[in-house]
Amino acid sequence: MSATTQKDSPPRKVVVGSLMYAMYRDYPGLEKRLQTLSAFIDDMASQSQRKYGVGLDVVALPEVAVNGGRSGSAAEMAEPLEGPVLTIMGAAARKHKTYVIVPLFLAEDASRKKVYNACVLLDRQGKVAGIYRKVYVVADDANVLEGGSLPGKEFPVFQCDFGKLGIQICFDMSYDAGWEALARKGAELVVWSTQSPQIIGAQCRSHEHHYYLLTSTWRNNATLVDPTGAVIAQTTKPSSVLVEQIDLSYVLLDWQVKLDNGKALADKYGKAVGYRYSEAEDGGIFWSNDPKIPVMKMVREMGLELSPDCISRNRRLQDEARGGPPSLK
Repeated sequence: MSATTQKDSPPRKVVVGSLMYAMYRDYPGLEKRLQTLSAFIDDMASQSQRKYGVGLDVVALPEVAVNGGRSGSAAEMAEPLEGPVLTIMGAAARKHKTYVIVPLFLAEDASRKKVYNACVLLDRQGKVAGIYRKVYVVADDANVLEGGSLPGKEFPVFQCDFGKLGIQICFDMSYDAGWEALARKGAELVVWSTQSPQIIGAQCRSHEHHYYLLTSTWRNNATLVDPTGAVIAQTTKPSSVLVEQIDLSYVLLDWQVKLDNGKALADKYGKAVGYRYSEAEDGGIFWSNDPKIPVMKMVREMGLELSPDCISRNRRLQDEARGGPPSLK
């Protein structure tokens, strides 16, 4: 987004919660699993209050957290949304006034012929705000897709009260289309609910599309990546939660003399500006901590150039000098 079109948006502080939780052990039963997940959300909410003095905004849980560890086909493992799942997880959302992403093998009909690996987004009142059905489900050696589950067809972006949220699930990481679609539709935060704990893929997606990416996993790590591709928060302890505050009103700035690696903004605006700048990467992310001084106002007052504007200006000059764009043949 260019400096001429980006709005003077005030800070949008968002507290995200995530979880690393292995479910390879014996399945404890539906209601016990749901109570366990609710207890993790309680822990996240407590940490949010301790760290930031505010409640959670969105909670991410690992892939098929509701059914994880249960044996059988997708139809045998699946649960309907109505019933204990919505009752217990909806109560957790209402209790903490937070959005909750509930991953499960979802039975969408009584015959269980329509089963999806899905993430259900509950709003702060515990009501269904939307469903993402995993598009790129995994085939086993017998060419059966995830125990007989169906692949989804769409990549929705959900309008939450804090901003635009996208969701991807595990093997979706291996395909560009979903990540590109979410960026095109304006996603600002993408939750990757997964059994795979890979970090490099998450960093690449965030760096390419300039959105925050929050992972919720079974093992190794749960991680928060910012729009520069940098890991900014992570937990590696088994059965642990991650709680971090981000700001969705941010700008990306590349190296420029006026910026002085971020020091110029800090000198002028003090604690009103927050940032992470990497000299190794020659760039950083900047946000405002003062509702009266939007970060874009700071950028204009300092005469700074946004990263997309820098790229566009250089491309225009290069094309003019060579008589057109370079050949890609």
